Amino acid sequence: MSNRVGYLGPAGTFTQMALNAWPSSHGAEHVPYPTVDAALAAVRVGDIDSAVVAMENSVEGGVTATLDALATGAPLHIIGEVLVPIRFVLAARPGTTLEQITAVSTHSHAWAQVRGWMNTHLPQVTFLPALSNAAAAVELGAAEEEGTPAFQAAVCPRIAADNNGLIVLASDIGDVVGAVTRFAVVARPGHLPPPTGSDKTTIVLYQRDDRPGRLLELLEQFAVRGINLTRLESRPTKESLGRYCFSVDLEGHIAEERIGETLMGLHRISQGVRFVGSYPRADRRPTQVHPDHDDEGYIDARAWLMRLRRP
Repeated sequence: MSNRVGYLGPAGTFTQMALNAWPSSHGAEHVPYPTVDAALAAVRVGDIDSAVVAMENSVEGGVTATLDALATGAPLHIIGEVLVPIRFVLAARPGTTLEQITAVSTHSHAWAQVRGWMNTHLPQVTFLPALSNAAAAVELGAAEEEGTPAFQAAVCPRIAADNNGLIVLASDIGDVVGAVTRFAVVARPGHLPPPTGSDKTTIVLYQRDDRPGRLLELLEQFAVRGINLTRLESRPTKESLGRYCFSVDLEGHIAEERIGETLMGLHRISQGVRFVGSYPRADRRPTQVHPDHDDEGYIDARAWLMRLRRP
């Protein structure tokens, strides 16, 4: 059976760019899905082997649809990540001018990254959300066959404009130069990439109760073992108002002694710890480990304790 990898479609999304940059996807069947939830659901039931989903943007932070989908439901594991530079264009059907544009469609995350440009150049324009940053371009390109859409332009990657016969009215319209989105490659549990010395681990923490100092107690588990957090975000558990879990990325691999000790400590004092994967960092930056927290120190300390416990 051939390898099948899902992504947020249609063709021309930044997610497809991330998929094309993932080495293990070469030669695999690429399957588009309309939403992140649909792609991850397909992984869970075995329709596809893995999926590429947006995890974090340097401008907007975590992608809530992905964070929530990984925090609930049947467990899934991240096995890799890809970084994609984000550059938007304003695209329209041939013959359209800026003056004719009254409504623009794109994904909500994309719109958040071009609001400044829009306020300057098209301050009266109406925003119409789309399922992805290429969906609006597809709808504009098919306008003659499927009727006139309610918008005249799309914010999208240039490849989406080219794929759908659109012209580019403005390039590089993002408000932040050098914006990057981090994409995660997600699969069913069973394949754990080996440690490389340049790794991340993703977990979700659930508080046992809501009282003063509870978050500090969780964070102390990382601090006392010299573990750097690269992302920490709270998300509602949807159980009741004020109930939150924490989605965390940390430097290191579960195979390392200090990471294992940390997960055990978190498991002891929290309601639950969901392991979402240990995987190589896309930027290949080595993890800096203080000598007090290297594997040898933990192994030696454990051996010392065992000697003391012997009768």
